[in-house]
Amino acid sequence: MELKEFIGQALADIVQGVLDAQQALGANGKYINPELSTQQGTHEKHGKLVSIQGQLVQTVEFDVAVTATEGTGTKGGIGVVAGVFALGSQGQSLEQISAVSRIKFSVPITLPYGEKMHG
Repeated sequence: MELKEFIGQALADIVQGVLDAQQALGANGKYINPELSTQQGTHEKHGKLVSIQGQLVQTVEFDVAVTATEGTGTKGGIGVVAGVFALGSQGQSLEQISAVSRIKFSVPITLPYGEKMHG
């Protein structure tokens, strides 16, 4: 797998993961990657951001070890080393080339506070 393919797939999977989380939370998906306020004020000077709803934005940081594999009888894919999930299909292969890389990224979120539960 070429570097550009690896980067493209990793970025696409990160974006899709955020979208999946937003959809899984329904109306509460607004807490994941919230729209930021244009009026940050003193918060920005202290390295903090505020959402458009005025909530403090936290970041969830990910540091993931991934493998990119190629081999005869194997379709290239990206998989998390810990085995939590795999992206792409992987199969048995006599000759397999594997490279381990680390991906670090963060997803901004706000946390709900004092809101009434609906249901």
